[in-house]
Amino acid sequence: MAVLLYYPLVNPPTEVVHQALLYWDGIASVVPTEPEIREAVVGQPLKDLEQRQLYTPVTHAQDIVTRLGNPELSAPRPYQRASVVLADELYRLAASGEPPRPPWPPDAFLYTTKVSHWLERQLLQLGMARGWPSEPWGRLAVAREVQELVVGVLAREIARYDTERSLFPYTDRVAAQRQALRPSPNGRALAWEMELGKLLPVPATGTTLAEVLAFREKYTDERLRLMRALHRLLGDLRRDYEHPADVLAQLRVELEAALSDYRLAARESRIVWVHRSVTVTVGLAAAAAGSLLLPGLDWFLGVVGGYALNIATREIRPVVQRRHDHDFSYLHRVQTTLA
Repeated sequence: MAVLLYYPLVNPPTEVVHQALLYWDGIASVVPTEPEIREAVVGQPLKDLEQRQLYTPVTHAQDIVTRLGNPELSAPRPYQRASVVLADELYRLAASGEPPRPPWPPDAFLYTTKVSHWLERQLLQLGMARGWPSEPWGRLAVAREVQELVVGVLAREIARYDTERSLFPYTDRVAAQRQALRPSPNGRALAWEMELGKLLPVPATGTTLAEVLAFREKYTDERLRLMRALHRLLGDLRRDYEHPADVLAQLRVELEAALSDYRLAARESRIVWVHRSVTVTVGLAAAAAGSLLLPGLDWFLGVVGGYALNIATREIRPVVQRRHDHDFSYLHRVQTTLA
C-alpha cells in the first residue's frame, strides 16, 4: 500500500486529506502512544476515515523512539542515525546567533511519547523546550522550528522502517521538509526534485469530504491508473538516474493515457478543480554521487499533458538504510495555485 504520511502535526489540512484520498491508498499521521491522548487529539474527519480504513494513526511502537539514544555514549550504530542527525542539528541551532527558544505563549508542542528520554533531556538542557505543567498530558513547549526538525526526522525514520506499508513522508511546511532533508556536514547524497502539481488536480476550497469520497469510489480505475503511472515514473527515475529523459520517453504514452482518462473523469464530476504545487524529492542510488550529476543541474524531461516536466538535482542527507521500493518525500504548498 502507498500511504501518505503527513507531518509535523497530527491533523493535516483539508487539502492534504483530499490529495491523499485521490492519489494514495490512504493517509497516516504520527500520533501520541497513549490511547486516551490519541482519542483527544485526532480530529473527527480522521476518525471517520479510520472507520473506512483510509486513515492510520502511526505511533512509535516500531521502536523508533527507543532508537533515539545518546549517540555520544558509544559508536553509533546504523539504526541510530536519527540520533546523530538530531544531536548535530540541535547543537547547530544552539550555537546560532538566535537559538529557537519556546515563545510565550507557546505556538508548538512535542508530546513526550514522541521523543526519547535522551532527546527530552537534550531539548531541556539546551533551552529549546519548556515543560508544560498545566497540561494534563505530557507535552513540551518548543519553537516551531524545533517541532518541525524532530517530527520531520522521525517521519523519515518511520517511513524507512515500516514493513507493513509503503509510507511516503508528506508535509505542507517548507521549513519542515528543509529540516528533514538538509545535508549534514558529515555526508550528503543526491536527489531529484520535480514539480508534479500540474499532473495532480485537486478539489477547490469548499469541496466536502463526502464529495471527494464519492469521486474516489466512482472513478477508482482512473485514479489508480494515474497513481501507478506516476509512481512508476518516479521509481524508474530513481534507478535510471543517468538517463532521465529516456525514462519519460518510455513511459510517456502510459502517463498521457492515464492523465487523459483522469481529466475526463474530473470534467464529468461536479467538483471544481485547481492545481496546487506538489514537489517530490526522489533520493537517488549511492552510485549517483560519482556520476555526471551535479547539484543545481536542471534536466528537461519532456511534455506530458501539455505541461513541461523538469527535474533538478539537489543534495540531501544520506540514509544509512534505504527502502528498496522508494525513498521519496513530498512538499504540498496548500496556498500556491499553479497557473
